[in-house]
Amino acid sequence: MHASQRRAGVSSNTRGILCLLGALVFLTISDSIMKWLSPTLPLHEVTLWRAIFALTVVGVIVRVEGGLTTLRTRRPLLHFTRGTMLVIANVFFFLGLAAMPIAEVVALFFSAPLFICLLSRPVLGERVGAPRWCAIGVGLLGVLIMLRPGSEVFRPISLLPIAAALCYAAMTMMTRKLGIGEKAGAMTFYIQLPFIAISLLVGLAIGDGGFDRFDDPALGFLLRAWRWPEAGEWRLLALCGVMVSIGGYLLSQAYRLGEASVVAPFEYAAMPFALLAGFTLWGDWPDSVAFAGSGLIIAGGLLVIYFENRAQRLAAQVARID
Repeated sequence: MHASQRRAGVSSNTRGILCLLGALVFLTISDSIMKWLSPTLPLHEVTLWRAIFALTVVGVIVRVEGGLTTLRTRRPLLHFTRGTMLVIANVFFFLGLAAMPIAEVVALFFSAPLFICLLSRPVLGERVGAPRWCAIGVGLLGVLIMLRPGSEVFRPISLLPIAAALCYAAMTMMTRKLGIGEKAGAMTFYIQLPFIAISLLVGLAIGDGGFDRFDDPALGFLLRAWRWPEAGEWRLLALCGVMVSIGGYLLSQAYRLGEASVVAPFEYAAMPFALLAGFTLWGDWPDSVAFAGSGLIIAGGLLVIYFENRAQRLAAQVARID
């Protein structure tokens, strides 16, 4: 490989990493706004307005990328199904945010790479060797430490981020199996449509607040009655939409510009961002057990990424020899 090609490769990966880090900052701000609004507005209303404001920003991005022609797709059902899976993952994630410190929710959600690895065998028929099983075991041990089942501090609400990670992993499996080779703006655009459709349907079904009879922050966020936002809430909803649209676009760009094997480990930078947001806004700081569990989850996820990358390199070497 010539020096100019190496420089181009390094530059591309660097841009991918910078896009990912930028995405994590914007998405952490969006998640923090969701948590901030959770005691006052219902989840379906927040996700609806967030998606509408996000589409406004995405429209600008699509125009810059080439206009409406970039939205042409032969796989509308795939886009909607993928988006629906993300909606379900978001619901579980945001309900967890309403009742838990943001850093703990993010740490438990980091079990997603473990579930992706677990599902790769039955869904994709990929071989999961002993090293990756060990990595999965390390990560799942961290999950158990954070959940603390059987102890008096165990909270069933802690299972919500795990459910979010599982849904996210299923969405990733579907995407990997069917493949998506479209522009980042189009992917960001189509991901918002299921949020609008499902939020409207949920609002019509339970938006009167008739089911809001529980003294629980997560259930209150889910079942609270629809109401017109106040001026300050409008500003936060608009900011949330801008943050999630830019974050989603940068996330798509990160994996378009850089190699996944190089970019993916930097997703764990979300943890210090979440710690900073939780401590600054709510004074939350995980205890030593939560830190230990988080560390094992992150270690397990990084090991899974490492072993997958090594397997891909070996497969590429074998292909070149053949």
